[in-house]
Amino acid sequence: MSAEAVAGDTGRCTWGWRLTALGVNLALGVPGVVPVWLVWYVLANGPFAEMGWTLREPTENDGMLLWLVIVVPVVAVFAGIWWLANDPVCRRAGLAPRLYWPGGVLLTLVPTLLLVVDSFV
Repeated sequence: MSAEAVAGDTGRCTWGWRLTALGVNLALGVPGVVPVWLVWYVLANGPFAEMGWTLREPTENDGMLLWLVIVVPVVAVFAGIWWLANDPVCRRAGLAPRLYWPGGVLLTLVPTLLLVVDSFV
């Protein structure tokens, strides 16, 4: 078997894994809307409100500790699942990790960004 044939097979396999990476990250972005929203809620009612960038939710009077108790485990579980799904795909996709991981994060945020854009339209 020639080196070109082997390289051609590897190329096809790599494209398959790149499409898998695209699908995995877009699919994980759908449940990923929840942790992104929770982080935004804490930031909007905490530090951003203190700096005057946002207005606090007027009915939010329980303090931020309760929200942190909810947000930290949800974000940690989602990040763990996201990493476990992406780690094997990253090794097979044939992309440099410095390109794959930020791209994966951006792809995961696509469903959230679509919801934000849709809310303005």
